[in-house]
Amino acid sequence: MTYVASALARVGGAWFGDDVELAEVEDLDGVVELLREVIGDDAETGLMFVEENDEWFAILRIDADGDPRVFMSDARVVSSSDIAPLFAEAAIEVTAVEEDDGESEDGDEDDEDEGAQIDGDPAGDFALMSDLGTSSARLLALCAEEGQLPSDVISSLCESAGCLDVLEKLRGE
Repeated sequence: MTYVASALARVGGAWFGDDVELAEVEDLDGVVELLREVIGDDAETGLMFVEENDEWFAILRIDADGDPRVFMSDARVVSSSDIAPLFAEAAIEVTAVEEDDGESEDGDEDDEDEGAQIDGDPAGDFALMSDLGTSSARLLALCAEEGQLPSDVISSLCESAGCLDVLEKLRGE
């Protein structure tokens, strides 16, 4: 399977990035360690975007003062992908907690923020890009938009965050 993994970091308001290889990484801790190595100690925000076979994508976010946060566009790919399991456990764990919090007293889930019908099973921290210009509702809407490839969604996220030029340079566009 073919994948692309890009690490981006914001330092002093400016973004920089590099491609990364996940072949030697065994778990999420290894991915976080790799991202920290690439972005360095001065980074305020570190993002890793992983897209595989135009089917799904994952986002790993680390901030200077917080735990890693993960989002996956479709958690169903865990059984068919070699790299999806690196992100899946953390993403599914967060989703389960958020779903429990979204239930009302009578057991009905809160449908207030649901807009688009999503063809997939997004999992993780839906709000991990909120302070970078993409709300959780917008992230889910991008995932649900028909005809959107993972690279299109990632480009949109990076455009909102102000780092699209760095991503395009990594992609060779």
